[in-house]
Amino acid sequence: MSRRSWRLAALLTASLAVTTVGPAGVARADAPVTNRASLKSDLCYQIATDRFFDGNTGNNNPAKSPGLYDASKSNWKLYWGGDFAGIQQKLDYLQGLGVTSIWISPHVDNIDVAATYGGVPNAGYHGYWTRDFKKTEEHFGTLAEFDALIAAAHSRGIKVIMDWAPNHTSPADESNSGFAENGRLYDNGTLMGGLTGDTNGYFHHNGGITDYNDRYQSQYKNLADLADLNQQHPTIDSYLKTSADYWMNRGVDGVRVDAVKHMTSGWQRSMTDRFLTNKDSFLFGEWYLGSKTDPLYDDNVRFANESGISVLDFYLNISMRETFGSNVSMHNLDAAISKTATDYRYPENLVTFVDNHDMSRFLTLNNNQNRLHQALAFMMTVRGTPCVYYGTEQYLHNNTAGGGDPYNRPMMPGFNTGTTAYQMINKLSTLRQNQPALSWGTHQSRWINNDVYVYERRYFNDVVLTAINKGGSAVSLTGLNTALPAGTYTDQLTGLMGAGGITVGSGTGGNNPVTPFSLGAGQVGVWSYKAAEPSAPTVGSVGPTLTRPGHKITVEGRGFGATGTVKVNGVNATTVSWSPNRVVATVPAGVTAGLRPVTVTTSGGTSNAYQVQVVGGAQIPVKFTVNNASPTGWGDNIYLSGSIHELGNWSSSKSVAIGPMLAPNYPNWNTVVSLPACSTVQFKFLKITSGGAVTWENGANKSYTVPCSGTGSSTTNWQY
Repeated sequence: MSRRSWRLAALLTASLAVTTVGPAGVARADAPVTNRASLKSDLCYQIATDRFFDGNTGNNNPAKSPGLYDASKSNWKLYWGGDFAGIQQKLDYLQGLGVTSIWISPHVDNIDVAATYGGVPNAGYHGYWTRDFKKTEEHFGTLAEFDALIAAAHSRGIKVIMDWAPNHTSPADESNSGFAENGRLYDNGTLMGGLTGDTNGYFHHNGGITDYNDRYQSQYKNLADLADLNQQHPTIDSYLKTSADYWMNRGVDGVRVDAVKHMTSGWQRSMTDRFLTNKDSFLFGEWYLGSKTDPLYDDNVRFANESGISVLDFYLNISMRETFGSNVSMHNLDAAISKTATDYRYPENLVTFVDNHDMSRFLTLNNNQNRLHQALAFMMTVRGTPCVYYGTEQYLHNNTAGGGDPYNRPMMPGFNTGTTAYQMINKLSTLRQNQPALSWGTHQSRWINNDVYVYERRYFNDVVLTAINKGGSAVSLTGLNTALPAGTYTDQLTGLMGAGGITVGSGTGGNNPVTPFSLGAGQVGVWSYKAAEPSAPTVGSVGPTLTRPGHKITVEGRGFGATGTVKVNGVNATTVSWSPNRVVATVPAGVTAGLRPVTVTTSGGTSNAYQVQVVGGAQIPVKFTVNNASPTGWGDNIYLSGSIHELGNWSSSKSVAIGPMLAPNYPNWNTVVSLPACSTVQFKFLKITSGGAVTWENGANKSYTVPCSGTGSSTTNWQY
């Protein structure tokens, strides 16, 4: 969720998506899109439901919420008619594009009356102003139409990812209960409460965020004027989790979580564990980064590494827009790939994008279709899951007021399957689904200058080489080496972006010489080699990356053969299903919590190891508060550490101990961490100064027994 122009545009933030089960779809080689525990081989397509296609005009002005539809499409902040039926009617178009996962706007019930700003009525057309998490939004369609969309998508092998926004409800003014719907929350039609007069404590009452880089403000204050839910309240905790279960049980395949920066990571890890207890799923969230030097970049990385929720790759998005939109050097892209590969534990799980609903479209930034093609080709061939924003393949953009929200959400202009962008995305999506190097491979720069970037993706013996020239002149590529075996290769884009074939000679050590060739101005070429099935197993992916004994994991790779053994930290797992490229197994009871290797052993040998995070049991969010903590100076912080993996195993490292804690009532500090249900843990607090010096509180270890359900809390005094 972006923090830009919140009140003026009354905009809403991002969304959440969980990948859950569904009817079997179309199996594809090596990494079938039916694997809901991963999106590594997928092409994601983000749809603003209201602006895609009007498939049922009967729901445009429903009796439940009249007057929020604008047939003239002149008020950009009202409903324009897109719905579930419209998406369903265009699934053939999406399938032809190569889409294997659709991320749709939040589909749940939004406010029934307008929120008026500056005399302009605003509706929840975007889906982020929830009033009831257990009902569909009537402008989008009925429950039956939602179910029909899922069934139709699954019949084509397409996953449906829901956008989940558990941070808040809707616009509210605590001093004016008559504004909009006062943030009121309903449970399947029954009123639970609103922001004003909230005697139950369902909401936070700390005012609005003024500093988005302040951790406390971001997590405990209102995002603009959106009523901020108190997830630590046991009723809200249960309500949000059971609501998500309801939609997953209807066949939703994945979850994109909105505004993950604005909720505690401890509660969100407990939410992830709950999702995964229900079904194998892939979750990714929106942690908005304002720049590549965002002060909370490290917090974003740690969240992605530890919460079980991957993130949208804002860092690479910024670099792509700089390089292709603003003509920054190709070295900028290479540096971004290198940095994120180092920082993120699972960079291949990041979700990449050129534009989305919270920023101006690429063609507003640079109205050059060929530059857009180059950016899309890059996004489709680097690590991570590419996600195309609806209409990008039709060159959709509106430059009014700089093209930001809401002007980045025009009505879909048409469904032309002949555009260059449509054709290119189709070709590269087809390659992704069948080429392990694009799903799981490493990244290596092979030739680079300011305008040209040649890079290689490699998964053992599977190789893809991509060359992009964004410059205005042809470049002679000499001295180029590749791991492609000796031979002649045709361009996977079949010349769509001007490139031709290449010839590779014999070399050594994975450095085979490419016969020099000219890459013309604006040209893109992609060349691929897929090796024969190996005799020994190789592991490219394990998902989910957050798991625990009794949960299923899906292992993908090559050379698994017909039978073998999966081990988690050396302990044999029970096999649920086995195929040459995908194995589903259950994490065995003997695996202790921590980062643990997963391997596959067959008659051909034992594979490489893939690390997953194992937790110690069902996760309960517990709020720890320490009063009168050791005095701190600028840059000093208080942390929590303790006796188990979830508490950092007594580590005093900033990157392992829990924190930094928050101090809204200094010198009292607090944090939320997820802990195994029904367990008893030992813990202490510590101070880490800006210079790295560590001071533990004195006295004996403290003890806490985690509740077996709901939420927990512990308040103690610093021991001097």
